[in-house]
Amino acid sequence: MNRKLRNDELNRISVDEFKSTIKSPIIIILDNVRSLNNIGSIFRTADAFLIEAIYLCGITAQPPHREIQKTALGATETVHWKYFNTTIEAIKELKKVGYQIAAIEQTENSVPLIDFYLKKNEKIAIIFGNEVSGVEQEAINLSDLVIEIPQQGTKHSLNISVCAGIVIWDVTTKFRK
Repeated sequence: MNRKLRNDELNRISVDEFKSTIKSPIIIILDNVRSLNNIGSIFRTADAFLIEAIYLCGITAQPPHREIQKTALGATETVHWKYFNTTIEAIKELKKVGYQIAAIEQTENSVPLIDFYLKKNEKIAIIFGNEVSGVEQEAINLSDLVIEIPQQGTKHSLNISVCAGIVIWDVTTKFRK
């Protein structure tokens, strides 16, 4: 039988320990994300996988905000974040310090997520776009590559927080290999 573990048995690190722990060299860029619940969910996922930071761009709301906190459950206190007026500003700053930029979008030459691999010691910034319009074209143009999650159903997209969860899990798993 498998007994469900209680929260006090999960050996979670404290906020201070989280802040001093070495993070995965991954930065999440939120390009004009409008849903506060999606923003909070992505903070929570970033905490779970020890992501370096989240860059909030354009209309993307910033903590503290009650609606973000509802889904973040405190992750806005652990995950480093920074605000930019535009996604382009964030991309340019990250390129200056050696980050590979990957947009998550469906484009003519996108790479299926399963075929995407990282080089050892590579730093990556991953752009997730607006719930309706996706990643802005100018950001795609500045990206080093575009990654797509192949889908077989009738819908052409996933909710951004679901998409972020899939991509973050996949990329962090590839970092550990």
